Amino acid sequence: MAADPLFAHLAIGGMNHHTADVDMLEQFRFGNEEQFLAEIQLHFKGAILLQTCNRVEVLVQGTGAGLTEFLHAQGRTVFEVREDLDAIRHLLEVACGIDSMIVGEDQILGQLKKALAAAQMAGACSPLVEQCVNKAVHVGVEVRRRTEINRGAVSIGSAAVTLAEELLGTLTGRHILVVGSGEIGMLVTQALAAKDLTAIYVANRTYDRAVQLASKIGGKAVTMDELHRYLVLSDVVISCTSAPHPIIRCEELKEVMKGRCWPLEGHPRPLILIDIAQPRDVEEGADQIDGVHLCTIDNLRTISQSNLDYRKSEASRAQTYIEQELNQFVQLINRKAADDQLSMLHSWAEQIRVRERDRALARLGSEDQRAVAVVDDLTRVLVKKLLTDATFSIRASAECGEMEAAASLVHAITQGEKLCIQKKE
Repeated sequence: MAADPLFAHLAIGGMNHHTADVDMLEQFRFGNEEQFLAEIQLHFKGAILLQTCNRVEVLVQGTGAGLTEFLHAQGRTVFEVREDLDAIRHLLEVACGIDSMIVGEDQILGQLKKALAAAQMAGACSPLVEQCVNKAVHVGVEVRRRTEINRGAVSIGSAAVTLAEELLGTLTGRHILVVGSGEIGMLVTQALAAKDLTAIYVANRTYDRAVQLASKIGGKAVTMDELHRYLVLSDVVISCTSAPHPIIRCEELKEVMKGRCWPLEGHPRPLILIDIAQPRDVEEGADQIDGVHLCTIDNLRTISQSNLDYRKSEASRAQTYIEQELNQFVQLINRKAADDQLSMLHSWAEQIRVRERDRALARLGSEDQRAVAVVDDLTRVLVKKLLTDATFSIRASAECGEMEAAASLVHAITQGEKLCIQKKE
């Protein structure tokens, strides 16, 4: 059964791995997230920015046309926009891991929570947007509980390790350097810990973080100043920092490859660089250097495709659950959106209550605080009881997406008194 229409407008715009390669994602990415959130809240009631290694998407409480205009003003010209029901469905699919490059991966749940927290901190998140994200995370957790979509699932980090293994045939006896000790770096090292490696090196801008991660998997922590030396020693480098600029540059790589030359042959030992950072850690053009084999997130698509085939039936079950949840989700959003109408109604009723209470107290001519309290309580109870049915009807209309009916109810009630006053005058 199709979901009811939305009482409030929501839109999602951006690009992801389905239609964009790593170059396009990097160009679309917003470097200063705080500045972006500060600006977008001037245009929409609420918004969040979700940026991962394979998607850059903006969710707003507003129209698709409004979001399109805003993104154009930000210098973005190529992107996809989804509105209302399609936007909600997409948000649920993202949270459930159906839309991920690595189907069923769990990291997206943490990334959604992080995006929500950043929007809240910046003051850009409305109650409705917060409700949408929290509900999507809840559905994502429930899908993973009800299905096996994430059973044995690989992450971006472990997919990078699988790619390295496919390229080399085996990782047994190899030296691996991991650059970056954030969430993805941790996933990479966890996957590497299960391999029969000779050495795992962990480099990070904050050395203490590198030490903590290396100690968990029996690796060796190195400083960024030592990066050149360990690039020479390693067979594979998996880089996944959050640096805003390349940290492995072409000029440095040329020197590294000189140190990797085979005796008497003049050709360097091959070096595999797997760059899964966004923005990229390895400078463009590195793959033109003799002996360097560069892979990016785009190269993980073959890993993710086999992952998708393996979980096809579970993804189908998850999609069925999403469609079941969609109606409830829409009703929840519409119920929340009805608060504006109800706020108007109750503000109107409160003004009348206070006015009539004061008139009654003036006629009584009593300053007895007990009498004042009794009259005040009486008027509050009367207003609450009189508005109970109206409140229920307005919420029910809103949940069904009948915006005009909800607004008409409020208008009929609030305008009725004005018409009576006009007739008396």
